[in-house]
Amino acid sequence: MIDTDATDRAILRLLARDATLKASEIGRRVGLSQPATWRRIKRLTEAGILAGRRLDLDAAALGFGVTVFLGVKLSAKSRVSLDDFERAITAIPEVQTVEHVLGLYDYRLRVVARDLADFERVLRRRIMTLPSVGNVEANVLLSEEQRPGPL
Repeated sequence: MIDTDATDRAILRLLARDATLKASEIGRRVGLSQPATWRRIKRLTEAGILAGRRLDLDAAALGFGVTVFLGVKLSAKSRVSLDDFERAITAIPEVQTVEHVLGLYDYRLRVVARDLADFERVLRRRIMTLPSVGNVEANVLLSEEQRPGPL
Protein backbone atom coordinates (compact mmCIF):
# COMPACT_ATOMS: atom_id res chain seq x y z
CA MET A 1 0.00 0.00 0.00
CA ILE A 2 1.26 3.47 -0.85
CA ASP A 3 0.60 6.73 0.91
CA THR A 4 -1.75 9.04 -0.93
CA ASP A 5 -1.97 12.77 -0.49
CA ALA A 6 -4.75 15.26 -1.17
CA THR A 7 -3.69 15.61 -4.83
CA ASP A 8 -3.77 11.83 -5.35
CA ARG A 9 -7.25 11.69 -3.80
CA ALA A 10 -8.42 14.58 -6.01
CA ILE A 11 -7.16 12.70 -9.08
CA LEU A 12 -8.96 9.54 -7.92
CA ARG A 13 -12.22 11.46 -7.37
CA LEU A 14 -12.03 12.92 -10.88
CA LEU A 15 -11.32 9.52 -12.45
CA ALA A 16 -14.10 7.87 -10.43
CA ARG A 17 -16.57 10.36 -11.91
CA ASP A 18 -15.20 10.23 -15.46
CA ALA A 19 -12.53 7.68 -16.36
CA THR A 20 -12.22 9.16 -19.86
CA LEU A 21 -10.57 12.37 -18.63
CA LYS A 22 -7.16 12.99 -20.15
CA ALA A 23 -4.16 13.56 -17.89
CA SER A 24 -3.88 17.15 -19.18
CA GLU A 25 -7.46 17.94 -18.08
CA ILE A 26 -6.99 16.22 -14.72
CA GLY A 27 -3.75 18.15 -14.22
CA ARG A 28 -5.47 21.43 -15.04
CA ARG A 29 -8.15 20.70 -12.43
CA VAL A 30 -5.73 19.67 -9.66
CA GLY A 31 -2.96 22.17 -10.45
CA LEU A 32 -0.32 19.85 -11.93
CA SER A 33 1.37 19.57 -15.29
CA GLN A 34 0.30 16.78 -17.64
CA PRO A 35 3.54 14.77 -17.11
CA ALA A 36 3.30 15.08 -13.30
CA THR A 37 -0.34 13.98 -13.42
CA TRP A 38 0.51 11.04 -15.66
CA ARG A 39 3.28 9.94 -13.25
CA ARG A 40 0.82 10.00 -10.35
CA ILE A 41 -1.77 8.03 -12.31
CA LYS A 42 0.89 5.49 -13.26
CA ARG A 43 2.03 5.17 -9.62
CA LEU A 44 -1.58 4.70 -8.44
CA THR A 45 -2.13 2.07 -11.13
CA GLU A 46 1.09 0.18 -10.32
CA ALA A 47 0.10 0.19 -6.63
CA GLY A 48 -3.23 -1.42 -7.53
CA ILE A 49 -5.33 1.53 -6.35
CA LEU A 50 -6.47 2.18 -9.91
CA ALA A 51 -7.47 -1.29 -11.04
CA GLY A 52 -8.66 -0.29 -14.48
CA ARG A 53 -11.14 1.89 -16.25
CA ARG A 54 -14.61 0.79 -17.16
CA LEU A 55 -17.62 2.04 -18.98
CA ASP A 56 -20.97 2.08 -17.19
CA LEU A 57 -23.87 1.08 -19.38
CA ASP A 58 -27.32 2.51 -18.79
CA ALA A 59 -29.48 -0.59 -18.26
CA ALA A 60 -32.73 1.35 -18.73
CA ALA A 61 -31.54 2.80 -22.06
CA LEU A 62 -30.78 -0.78 -23.17
CA GLY A 63 -34.35 -1.83 -22.34
CA PHE A 64 -33.74 -3.23 -18.86
CA GLY A 65 -36.09 -1.05 -16.82
CA VAL A 66 -36.14 -3.11 -13.62
CA THR A 67 -33.25 -3.74 -11.22
CA VAL A 68 -33.75 -6.17 -8.36
CA PHE A 69 -31.44 -6.95 -5.47
CA LEU A 70 -31.90 -10.58 -4.66
CA GLY A 71 -30.80 -12.13 -1.39
CA VAL A 72 -30.08 -15.84 -1.88
CA LYS A 73 -29.77 -18.35 0.95
CA LEU A 74 -28.22 -21.61 -0.19
CA SER A 75 -29.90 -24.83 0.85
CA ALA A 76 -28.46 -26.21 4.09
CA LYS A 77 -28.59 -29.72 2.64
CA SER A 78 -26.88 -28.73 -0.59
CA ARG A 79 -23.55 -30.35 -1.38
CA VAL A 80 -22.90 -27.87 -4.18
CA SER A 81 -19.76 -25.87 -3.49
CA LEU A 82 -19.73 -22.09 -3.40
CA ASP A 83 -17.54 -22.12 -6.51
CA ASP A 84 -20.13 -24.23 -8.35
CA PHE A 85 -22.94 -21.86 -7.33
CA GLU A 86 -20.91 -18.80 -8.36
CA ARG A 87 -20.07 -20.38 -11.71
CA ALA A 88 -23.74 -21.22 -12.36
CA ILE A 89 -25.15 -17.87 -11.24
CA THR A 90 -22.63 -15.78 -13.19
CA ALA A 91 -23.60 -17.66 -16.36
CA ILE A 92 -27.05 -16.01 -16.18
CA PRO A 93 -26.70 -12.81 -18.23
CA GLU A 94 -29.33 -10.87 -16.26
CA VAL A 95 -27.27 -11.29 -13.08
CA GLN A 96 -25.01 -8.25 -13.07
CA THR A 97 -23.22 -8.65 -9.75
CA VAL A 98 -22.69 -11.52 -7.33
CA GLU A 99 -21.60 -10.67 -3.79
CA HIS A 100 -20.83 -13.33 -1.20
CA VAL A 101 -22.02 -11.81 2.09
CA LEU A 102 -22.43 -12.55 5.78
CA GLY A 103 -25.86 -12.26 7.34
CA LEU A 104 -29.34 -13.48 6.59
CA TYR A 105 -28.38 -14.52 3.07
CA ASP A 106 -25.30 -16.10 1.54
CA TYR A 107 -25.32 -14.03 -1.65
CA ARG A 108 -26.59 -10.65 -2.80
CA LEU A 109 -27.30 -10.44 -6.52
CA ARG A 110 -28.03 -7.46 -8.72
CA VAL A 111 -30.41 -8.65 -11.44
CA VAL A 112 -31.69 -6.58 -14.37
CA ALA A 113 -34.83 -7.36 -16.37
CA ARG A 114 -36.99 -5.69 -18.97
CA ASP A 115 -39.96 -5.54 -16.59
CA LEU A 116 -41.34 -7.42 -13.57
CA ALA A 117 -42.74 -10.23 -15.74
CA ASP A 118 -39.29 -10.70 -17.26
CA PHE A 119 -37.75 -10.74 -13.77
CA GLU A 120 -40.23 -13.40 -12.70
CA ARG A 121 -39.22 -15.50 -15.70
CA VAL A 122 -35.52 -15.17 -14.85
CA LEU A 123 -36.21 -15.97 -11.21
CA ARG A 124 -38.41 -19.02 -11.85
CA ARG A 125 -36.64 -20.52 -14.85
CA ARG A 126 -33.00 -19.65 -14.24
CA ILE A 127 -32.24 -18.81 -10.62
CA MET A 128 -34.67 -20.97 -8.65
CA THR A 129 -33.82 -24.02 -10.75
CA LEU A 130 -30.24 -24.06 -9.48
CA PRO A 131 -30.04 -27.04 -7.09
CA SER A 132 -28.32 -25.12 -4.31
CA VAL A 133 -30.86 -22.27 -4.01
CA GLY A 134 -32.90 -22.38 -0.81
CA ASN A 135 -34.64 -19.09 0.04
CA VAL A 136 -34.65 -15.82 -1.84
CA GLU A 137 -35.76 -12.29 -1.02
CA ALA A 138 -36.24 -9.66 -3.70
CA ASN A 139 -35.94 -5.88 -3.31
CA VAL A 140 -36.85 -3.78 -6.35
CA LEU A 141 -34.67 -0.71 -6.93
CA LEU A 142 -36.73 2.48 -7.03
CA SER A 143 -33.93 5.02 -7.51
CA GLU A 144 -30.17 5.19 -7.24
CA GLU A 145 -27.62 7.90 -6.51
CA GLN A 146 -24.12 7.20 -7.87
CA ARG A 147 -21.20 8.10 -5.65
CA PRO A 148 -17.55 7.93 -6.68
CA GLY A 149 -16.35 6.07 -3.58
CA PRO A 150 -14.88 6.69 -0.14
CA LEU A 151 -12.68 9.61 -1.17
